[in-house]
Amino acid sequence: LNILTDPMWLERSSPVQFVGVKRVRQPGVRLADLPKIDLILLSHDHRDHLDMRAMRTLWHRDKPLIVTGLGNDQILARSGVHAVARDWGGRVTLRPGIDVIVDRAHHWSEYDPGDRDKTLWAGFTVTLPGGNLYFAGDTGPGDMRWAAEARAAGPVRLAILPIGAYHFAGHETDNHIGPDQAVTAFEQLGAAYAIGVHWGTFELTSEGINEPPEHLRAALIREHIPANRFRTPEAGEPWVIE
Repeated sequence: LNILTDPMWLERSSPVQFVGVKRVRQPGVRLADLPKIDLILLSHDHRDHLDMRAMRTLWHRDKPLIVTGLGNDQILARSGVHAVARDWGGRVTLRPGIDVIVDRAHHWSEYDPGDRDKTLWAGFTVTLPGGNLYFAGDTGPGDMRWAAEARAAGPVRLAILPIGAYHFAGHETDNHIGPDQAVTAFEQLGAAYAIGVHWGTFELTSEGINEPPEHLRAALIREHIPANRFRTPEAGEPWVIE
């Protein structure tokens, strides 16, 4: 089962590719080299998470199940891409024994100017026989109950948690968790393993581009969590979880 989260292969996080925030790191794999994709989880409509060219390519090539929050299906439909949209708490069946649950997150949305918060942001739990996959999408701390809510769906084998874009103009932003909060979420999820994402690709905020993994390592040490349980692989680096 091949799962892709928030596909992004564009050079810039922008509606046009001649101006806007430019990619710092290249993707770890070329879009054309991806295996057949069975499931795409689209957390929200921000331009650093939604590459419409990639979505069109993958939809026409593989016809994956695309699950997203309410309203994002309409954005995709304008480009001929079919998605299944659900509210928080909604569930979609991929195949017997494998469901996608749309989870609560604390963020915001805006694809085009003037449509702020007209679509729903979300995280996801994929129920799997060997333990669930949890993808937080983009989220701030909010009430920090979203991790415990996701845990209620069953044991989490792997959590995909954002750790970057948390410091803006000298202050912590409430729309993105940082490494400390990601470790708290990891513990609340009771996850066996986690991958730290949402860092090192686009320089969106004021912390150093490579700062989040360094802070994550320090947070893991403070909480006495082995570093091999919560990793930040480089782009394209495989990680086999036993």
